[in-house]
Amino acid sequence: MSQLLVGLISALMSTNQPVAVSNFVTQTTGVSVEAVASANDPAEKAYRQLLELDENTTEEIDKWIRDAQAMEAKTGAAAPNVTLNAKIRERLEAVKTAYEKFLEKNPKHVKGWLAFGSYLNEIGQESEAAAKWEKARELDPTDPAAWNNLANYYGHKSPVKKAFEYYAKAIELNPNEPVYYHNFGTTVYLFRKDAKEYYGIEEQQVFDKALELYQKSLKLDPDNFILAQDIAQTYYGIKPQRNEEAVAAWDYALSKARDDYERQGVQIHLARFKMNQGKFAEARTHLSLVTHEDYGVLKERVTTTLERKEKEAKGEKPAAE
Repeated sequence: MSQLLVGLISALMSTNQPVAVSNFVTQTTGVSVEAVASANDPAEKAYRQLLELDENTTEEIDKWIRDAQAMEAKTGAAAPNVTLNAKIRERLEAVKTAYEKFLEKNPKHVKGWLAFGSYLNEIGQESEAAAKWEKARELDPTDPAAWNNLANYYGHKSPVKKAFEYYAKAIELNPNEPVYYHNFGTTVYLFRKDAKEYYGIEEQQVFDKALELYQKSLKLDPDNFILAQDIAQTYYGIKPQRNEEAVAAWDYALSKARDDYERQGVQIHLARFKMNQGKFAEARTHLSLVTHEDYGVLKERVTTTLERKEKEAKGEKPAAE
């Protein structure tokens, strides 16, 4: 258990963003807080309190980690991991117990089983999480979130082909949820061999299928920069390269970037694909718009490659190393 907690600490330290209760429910159960049954229902009131406990625990643990980091930065001495792990273990077990007690009283509460599974998944107990989602699916086979969550599990743990089946079922039950198409597309893209066998298609058709699923997701959530960026990133793995399509995808991501930092990151990708097209001047223009220090090393690397490709295009030999 202590190794698990160390992993959780690392994850929280890298995330640095507590999850709001409304976002938590949407991501883990497939419904928003507003969509759950009336708060006047005792079971639903208890369910809402349970989700708030879950969120508050995440925030509390996050604060402990931040405080430990601040103390280490101030004194140069790290807080004892054993003590911090023990505190975290106690809080995590308290939430787990709360879920168990709620479900003992409300054994047919589908969203409760879904949320418990998602909680267990977040703390690394993936097999236990899948069992809770399976229970939710048994109670209500028409709930798409259960199928989606189980598809995520099978995508990580195998059999991957079962993930394809379950994503398709989730979409059949709710064709208007962009996350399902996004997850499905990513799994098809990453597990191309399995997709080829399952669908009886060639690799280029697998790429096409993944991109089609991504586009359906984007159509439902057109202003989602992270989604647009994920789609554009896909083109790095497609061989032979589809440079024109890649540029179009990165142009779209650029139009949805939320701040200058994100825009500068996209400019580097546009420079790379414009360079692949032999549009060296345009690539330089994109690079000239990148000024943030975080992108300095990457910008320098792309610039070096651009200079080499320009010389090659002119028939010049690269300088001897």
